[in-house]
Amino acid sequence: MFRLSTIILASFVFASPNIPEVFHLRDIPDLIGAANVAPDLTALSNLMLGCMSQAPPKSTHLGQDSELAIVRYVDGEFAKAVRPIPAWKKGFKIEPGKPVDENALRSALSNSGAAANPGDTVQVTNLAFREKEIVVDINGGSHKHHRLRDHLQIGIGGMPVPTSSTSAPIDSTGSDRAPGATLILDFGKPIPDISPDDVKQLLSAFLDFTKARSAAVQWIDTLPPEIKEAIKDRRAVVGMDHEMVIAAMGRPDHKVRQKNEQGQETEDWIYGQPPARTIFVTFIGEKVVRVKVFE
Repeated sequence: MFRLSTIILASFVFASPNIPEVFHLRDIPDLIGAANVAPDLTALSNLMLGCMSQAPPKSTHLGQDSELAIVRYVDGEFAKAVRPIPAWKKGFKIEPGKPVDENALRSALSNSGAAANPGDTVQVTNLAFREKEIVVDINGGSHKHHRLRDHLQIGIGGMPVPTSSTSAPIDSTGSDRAPGATLILDFGKPIPDISPDDVKQLLSAFLDFTKARSAAVQWIDTLPPEIKEAIKDRRAVVGMDHEMVIAAMGRPDHKVRQKNEQGQETEDWIYGQPPARTIFVTFIGEKVVRVKVFE
């Protein structure tokens, strides 16, 4: 019986790739010793089943799919300011799970002024993910990376037009040079695996997303049915433009420019990396002309 038990156990060790790392070959003598004390085949079977039932722990770090969802459902969204938002170039830090540092807020407002006041409609215009932080630009950000009215556009008759006339704050000179702001969600540790709603909740001390209609919904409502369906399914299709592909799949991992056999300049947006599932979305100009999926 002992010899049979040992053979079964050894076969199990070599055949199962999912055994936790602590169950190495060097542990076999200990188990054989235990079998000498109680060489019961049923007990050994229970031990092996117990090892098989130990599922690997779920990752607590922000996954690629979660990051993509946050970009899709938070970037570009409108919200109402519920307290003054400082136009501080350093950005104002929010520590999840802790109340707003009112002294730091007063100091930032004193030094930089307010980019938005309670009741103002503002827009999330960019998201950046660092190891321990999510950087959220409001109304172009504290460094004004771009013009707000260019953030979300759709093409009508070949001419780009803004999706909303209220997307950019206008100053007294008629331009959109009004200050922007940056809020930084500082987790103090690697970003956990959170959802778009979690991000909105973490920003709720400054932004109320429930009182402003979704910018993404406004824009997607204007698109043809087949494009709307593709965005809903998170896939790129021929005929999409850059904004539509970003709405569907987020920003690409890599971009490659080259010329095709006809001498046309193409740009490939690459999602994923071999040998994992990889998607190539090929543009000529602003339009998708080919989508290839490599499993």
